[in-house]
Amino acid sequence: MADSGRLHTPQQALDSLSNGLEPLPLEWVALEAAGDRVLAQTLHARHDTPPFDNSSMDGYALRAGDSGKVLPVSQRIMAGQQSAPLEEGTCARIFTGAPLPEGADSVIMQEQVETRDEGVFIPAGLEVGNSVRLRGREITTDDVLVRQGSRLNSAALGFLAGQGFDRVPVYRKPRVALLFTGDELKLPGEPLAPGQIYNGNRFMLLDLLPRFGAEISLVEQVPDTLEDMTQALARASRQVDVIVTTGGVSVGDADYVRRALESLGELDLWRLSIRPGKPLALGHIDQCRFVGLAGNPVSSFVGAWLFLRPLMGGLQGCEAMQALPEVSARAAFSTETAGRDHYMRVTLHWEGDGYRAVAFEDQDSSILRSCVNANALAVIGAHSQVTPGDSIRCLLLVS
Repeated sequence: MADSGRLHTPQQALDSLSNGLEPLPLEWVALEAAGDRVLAQTLHARHDTPPFDNSSMDGYALRAGDSGKVLPVSQRIMAGQQSAPLEEGTCARIFTGAPLPEGADSVIMQEQVETRDEGVFIPAGLEVGNSVRLRGREITTDDVLVRQGSRLNSAALGFLAGQGFDRVPVYRKPRVALLFTGDELKLPGEPLAPGQIYNGNRFMLLDLLPRFGAEISLVEQVPDTLEDMTQALARASRQVDVIVTTGGVSVGDADYVRRALESLGELDLWRLSIRPGKPLALGHIDQCRFVGLAGNPVSSFVGAWLFLRPLMGGLQGCEAMQALPEVSARAAFSTETAGRDHYMRVTLHWEGDGYRAVAFEDQDSSILRSCVNANALAVIGAHSQVTPGDSIRCLLLVS
C-alpha cells in the first residue's frame, strides 16, 4: 500500500509506472495502417536503393570523355524501361529515374546542350558521375532500415514501402478504459440541472490518449458510490491494459476511487508534490495498471502528458515517448512558488536567439482555457521566484 502521509515527486511517479513495465505483444499490420505505430522488430533492407544507377534529371546519358563533341542520339530511355548498352560515340536521351545505359558514366541536363542537325552538342568538361544516382546510394541490402522501438512517421512508411514491405510488426496498442466519476457531470447536448457541469475531461482524454498510441476500449460514467466504482473497476480490469479515471482520488466523502482500487488491487503511489495534479493515484488490479487523475481539467491535462504519455510509450516499447522533450526559454512572466513544483501552461515563441515563454494569466487548475494554446509546460521548482528574462525549463507538448 502507498504511504498516504507523504507527497511524491514526479520522478517517483514515473519510476512507479515503469516498475515491471514490458511492451505488449507484437502484431503484424498492413503498412497503410501502421502510421504512428511502434515497430516491434528492426527491419533490414531487402535490396539496394536505388536498385540500379539512374539519372537524377531529364537530359542525355553519355561517356564523360565524349563531352565537347556533337553526339548522335542512339536511344531514348524512359523511367521503368530497360536500356540497351550505349553505342560508342553516341548519347542517349534519358529521363529522371531511368536506368543509366551500360557504358555511360554521366548525364548532362537538357538545358545545357545545343541541338544540331547531326545530334546534340555536349559542352566540354563534363565530369564522370555528373547527375547520376548510383546504385545503393540511399541504402544497401541488409542495412538497417528502421530500428525496433521507432514510431513510424510518414517518411518511415514511404521508406519501408520503397523496400517492398506491405506489412510490418508493431507492438499492440494499449487498451484503455476511461472511467469518469462525478454525479454532477453531463454530456454536451444534455440539459444541465442546477449544480451540474459538462464533462470536458471526457473529450480531452478521448483525443489525447489515441495520440499517445492508445486504443480506447471502454468509456463509462460511474455513479458516485463505492459499490458502483468497485464493480466498474473490476469489469474494466478484465478487459483492458490500463484503467484511467478522473476525479474521486482526493479525500472527500464522495471520493470512492481510491477505496475501490484498494479493495481490488494495490495502490502503489498517491499524491504528488506538484501543482496542478496533486491527487494522482497509481496502482494495479492484477496485471491491469491504474492511473487516477484529479478531476480538475487542468490537472487531468497535465497528468496525461506527464504520466499517461510515458506509460503508453512503455507499453509500446517506444523509448522516445518515455519523457517529454525539453528546451530552455526566457520567461515573459513573473511568478513565485510555494512548497510544490509548478507546471505552468505556456506558449513558446521563437525569437531568433531562443524561445520566449508566455504564460496564461490565470493558472488555476480549473481554468482549462490556459491549456488551449499551450505548447509547453514551464517547470518552476518549489520555493522559486521567476522574473521576466529568467531562464526556465520547458517540456514540449508533442505526442
